[in-house]
Amino acid sequence: MHGYGSHENDLISLAPLLPEGTIAASLRAPLLAPHPVENGFAWFTIGEPGNPRIAGVDDATTAVLDWLDRVEATYGTPASISTLGFSQGGAMAVHLMRTAPERFTAAVNLSGFVVSGQVHGDRAMAELGPPVFWGRDVADPVITADAVARTEEWLPQHSSLTAKLYPGIQHGVSQEEITDVTEFLQAAFASTSEVTAV
Repeated sequence: MHGYGSHENDLISLAPLLPEGTIAASLRAPLLAPHPVENGFAWFTIGEPGNPRIAGVDDATTAVLDWLDRVEATYGTPASISTLGFSQGGAMAVHLMRTAPERFTAAVNLSGFVVSGQVHGDRAMAELGPPVFWGRDVADPVITADAVARTEEWLPQHSSLTAKLYPGIQHGVSQEEITDVTEFLQAAFASTSEVTAV
């Protein structure tokens, strides 16, 4: 899932770099990002940076889950489903798992954060301890220190966390990180024959 002000054609370019057998889908966020962004979209309004209103995140999460329901009704349920996102999309990747932890095998959060507040699936996620990858740069100029601290505290309590730092990427993604993500997903899906990354 793309970041704030971007679109569905952004991260899909990473699909060929993911593990062999991956079926990737890239969605457009439901909101038009406001001026000065042109032709970009958002999963939720920013509000206070790094601390969006959870209701907006829940709305976007419901929209993605509804889309996934339609896909599964048409094509069947795959062996496993993972979420992957950058920045706002990274927050969405984790929020989807928080909302329906039994539905997703793994989550990849690239330069993103965990949204504050409680979600009804948080307890189940903590019990399941699903694999979550969180990659970032300590010098990220976009994600606030409060959001980073919240994520550093929350993820280890609710997942089997793989956290990696990539100095110099700032608010971006590097080839080294994508290599690490591929290895992470290969391990997460080792027991399945088909992979879907959202």
